[in-house]
Amino acid sequence: MSISITEKAVEEIQRLMKQQELPQTAGVRVGVKGGGCSGFSYSLNFDLNQAESDLVFEDQGVRIFCDPKSHLYLQGTTLDFTDGLNGKGFQFVNPNASNTCGCGESFSV
Repeated sequence: MSISITEKAVEEIQRLMKQQELPQTAGVRVGVKGGGCSGFSYSLNFDLNQAESDLVFEDQGVRIFCDPKSHLYLQGTTLDFTDGLNGKGFQFVNPNASNTCGCGESFSV
C-alpha cells in the first residue's frame, strides 16, 4: 500500500519546490518519529536524493520518500494541504492512527 497526495498538496509542494529552486528529481520525505503529545509525530521535508533503503512512491508527478520503519505507520496515508480558518499547512490523513492530538501533528496507534 502506498502513500498518496491530494491535488491541493501537490500544488503547494510544486510551488515550494520551484520557490526553493529544487531539481525535478527531488522529493518529499515523510516519516514518523517518537514524541509529540500523542506518542508519535510526523516529519515532512524536501530531500534531493532517496536513501538506499527508502520506499519511493510517485503521485501526480511528486516523488515521496519514506523509510521502511515509518512506512509501517504511514501505509495508506494521504498528505493534504489546508488553508482554511483553522490554519494553513500540510496534514497527514492517516487511517492507522487510533488517536490524534488537537494540532494534528502527532498520533498514536
